[in-house]
Amino acid sequence: MKKVSGGLVLFKVDEKNDQIFVLVAHPGGPFFKDKDEGWWSIPKGEPEPNEDIFNAAVREFEEETGMASQGPYLELGSISQKNGKEVFAWAFEAEWSENRKVICNEITMEYPKESGKFWTFPEIDRALLLPADEAKQKLRPEQAVLVDRLIQRLPCIDKAKAG
Repeated sequence: MKKVSGGLVLFKVDEKNDQIFVLVAHPGGPFFKDKDEGWWSIPKGEPEPNEDIFNAAVREFEEETGMASQGPYLELGSISQKNGKEVFAWAFEAEWSENRKVICNEITMEYPKESGKFWTFPEIDRALLLPADEAKQKLRPEQAVLVDRLIQRLPCIDKAKAG
């Protein structure tokens, strides 16, 4: 069965400068420590049994950032990642302080694989609110499309300047 995830894209519009800012999250743990462009993600996760994908997106956003989301939400559709997982996404506008500390759930995994060494670390180690073009560079390439879809759905923005 194909795996699915639900995620939320926090954005902020700077109407004065026709610019959109998007929150991106860096995965925690030793494998991602020195990885940057192309490795960040939107906060997302898999639904629990019998959980609606949108409700999973809302829950995962809060678990991974420590911040509750609030609508209205814009549906951004879905994308397929290289690993075959389909990610459904929604966007919402909110403030994100530059100094905000991520309060995130932790995961435990074996690293390196089959080494017998287990590490516990935050699922994401930091999150940044970046201009849309910079956010797209940081995101996994498949997820950058979600930023483009967001820009197209915001009527108040000059699309050429936004990213």
